[in-house]
Amino acid sequence: MENQIDNQKSNSSLKIIVIILALLLAGSLFYIFKLTNETKALETVVSSTKTEKENVMKDLQDLKATYDAAIAENTSMSDELIAEREKVVGLMSQLEKSKGDVASMSKYKQQFLGLQTKMNSLMQEVEVLKKDNQKLTTNLDSTKVVLTESKNYNQTLVGQNEELAKTVEKGSKLSVLNLKTGAFKLRSSGKQIETEKASRVDILKISFTIAENSIAKSGDKVYYVQVIDSKNNVLGDKATENFGDKTLTYSFKSVVKFENKTVDVVQDLPGKGFEKGTYFVNVFDKGELVSKSSFTLK
Repeated sequence: MENQIDNQKSNSSLKIIVIILALLLAGSLFYIFKLTNETKALETVVSSTKTEKENVMKDLQDLKATYDAAIAENTSMSDELIAEREKVVGLMSQLEKSKGDVASMSKYKQQFLGLQTKMNSLMQEVEVLKKDNQKLTTNLDSTKVVLTESKNYNQTLVGQNEELAKTVEKGSKLSVLNLKTGAFKLRSSGKQIETEKASRVDILKISFTIAENSIAKSGDKVYYVQVIDSKNNVLGDKATENFGDKTLTYSFKSVVKFENKTVDVVQDLPGKGFEKGTYFVNVFDKGELVSKSSFTLK
C-alpha cells in the first residue's frame, strides 16, 4: 500500500517536471524565434540604410560629374560652379565617414536635394549663357566674313589704284620723237649749208619733237643731249650731272616750256675739227634715255 502511494507521488512529481521542462522549452523557442525576427529586421534596416547611403553617394558623384563638365566649358560662371562643386565634394567626404544610420542618412539626403536644386538652377543659367555665346559667335563669324570681304575688296581697290597710278605715271611720261641731226657749214653771210663732209662742218643742228600729252604735268622740261663722235668723245659742254647712282656727261641741255601740246625743239651744237665716222646722239630725261639716233660724216 505504501509502495503504491510512493509510486503515485513519484509519477506526479515526474509529470510536474515534464510540464515545467516543456514550458521552459516553449519559452526558449519563443525567445529564439523573437530574437531571430528582430535580428532579421535589424539586418533589413542595416541593408536598407547601406543601400540608401550608396544611392546618395552615387547621386552626389553624378552632381560632381555634371559640375566638372560645365566647368570644363570655361563659362563666365566658372567660379560659382567651382564653389558649388566643392560643396558636393565636401558632402561626399562627410557621407563616406558616416556610419550610415537612419538619422544621418535623412540629413545627408536633404542636403543632397538642396545641392541638386541649386545645380539645376545653375545649369539653366549655363544653358542660357551657352545660347547667348552661340548667337554671339554666329554674329562674330558673320562680322568676320563681312570684314574679310571688305578687306579683299579694299585690297582689290588698292591693287586697281596702284595699277591705275602706274598707268597714269606711264601715260604722263613725255614721248620724244623724230630725233634728227644735220651737219652744216656756216658761211660768212650767216647762211647755213648742209654737208656730209667732216672737214666742212661748223655746226650740228639737233632737232626732236615732244609729243602732245594731256595728262602730263605742264611746265619747264629739261632734256640732256649727248653727242658722241667716232672716237667715243663727248662733244660740246662735256658737263656732268648725277641722277642717283648714275652720272651723265652731256653735250648740252635744252629747257623746253611744255603746255601739253606738241613742241618742236631745235638746238645748234657748234664745233670744229669734226672727225670722220659715225656719231651717236642720245636724249635723256634726267637719267633715263628717251631717244637715240646716229649719223655719219665722210
